[in-house]
Amino acid sequence: MSITIKEKQKEFLDWEFGVFFHFGIRTFYEGHIDWDLKEMPVEGFNPTELDCENWIKTIKEAGAKYAVLVCKHHDGFANWPSKYTDYSVKNTPWKDGKGDVVDEYVKACRKYGIKVGFYYSPAQFGSVKMSPKEYDDYFINQISELLTNYGKIDYLWFDGCGSEGHSYDEERIIKEIRSLQPDILIFNMWDPDTAWCKNEAGYCDMPNYNIREYEGEMRYMPYECDCRIRKSWFYGDADKPTLKSVDKLMGIYLYSVGRGANLLLNIGPDRRGLLPEEDVERVIEFGNEIKRRFGSPIKTIENPVVENNELNVVFDKDALMNAIILKEELSTENIIENVDFSVSVYNNKDEIYLGRAIGVGHKLIFTFPDIIARRATVRFTSKGEINIKEVSVCGEIQLIQS
Repeated sequence: MSITIKEKQKEFLDWEFGVFFHFGIRTFYEGHIDWDLKEMPVEGFNPTELDCENWIKTIKEAGAKYAVLVCKHHDGFANWPSKYTDYSVKNTPWKDGKGDVVDEYVKACRKYGIKVGFYYSPAQFGSVKMSPKEYDDYFINQISELLTNYGKIDYLWFDGCGSEGHSYDEERIIKEIRSLQPDILIFNMWDPDTAWCKNEAGYCDMPNYNIREYEGEMRYMPYECDCRIRKSWFYGDADKPTLKSVDKLMGIYLYSVGRGANLLLNIGPDRRGLLPEEDVERVIEFGNEIKRRFGSPIKTIENPVVENNELNVVFDKDALMNAIILKEELSTENIIENVDFSVSVYNNKDEIYLGRAIGVGHKLIFTFPDIIARRATVRFTSKGEINIKEVSVCGEIQLIQS
């Protein structure tokens, strides 16, 4: 069976950077951890200043293109007024039980042009009280609410944690999801379009060809790297000292987006229903740093000429360089193996070798300390014809006189 790349998977890779929002009943009960079985009464949920536009406007300014909201976590609390559980916003003090976090989130995403993603934990505390068939019915009923009542949803994020002991009716589940939202992307489970990078640190290994085995067959599934801006997924006062620095976030970006994967950075809205001010400042600083380093390349060439497995970017004058970005026409054949980077200095008389990467894919960002040079050279080791659709050279400053 041949491997195919879906157009929506290519579009997903173009999203590059998204933000995860862990928000729910656990936001109001600090100290709880997954599967601790501690009670968290619905009366505790009351985000009196909830403002999803505050969330989405912030990430839009930071350069994110998509978002994922926790609609139901392992605790079972529904952030929408689900008909299939009493453990939801409809029985909380917030807006006298008439609020809907999911609705406000979706409307904010649409207002600011952010792709809409829903997280749903298939497993939850207490599910053992139902038969497998009853639990599948409950699960499908809730997913159907989410995929019916809020318009087009771009991304459905399934968390596999806790599902190890339950055998789901996968065929029935996927048939329902695909019938309600034919264009939706599914993360991680059952009929996945995207895959988890196997860690929660935000790092993608190299090489990353985005082809991996799933249930005995090879599939094209772009990696997504999820991580937290603070220590915990949900907001906690104790986590205030753990806010990641811009440098740490940039390292994560280079090991995810810079290796052809997507980055999904978690921020936990606080008990007011707002993003913590420090987190707002930090994620915008992070976005600005991405733009500063890579947003205005000093030279970009589309469909560059690759001759004898060599690509050159030549400048008329000396240029200060510190990054080379490559984008490959996506393929399932894994043509490019090694990529070697060099620059020519001193009026192109001397070549300095910078280093090697493995593979290219959607995007490869190769960074190095500032160097003043006239030419950047990329050499490929490949198993066939090379198809680079774009090369960019970045630097701190524009062309400078030698």
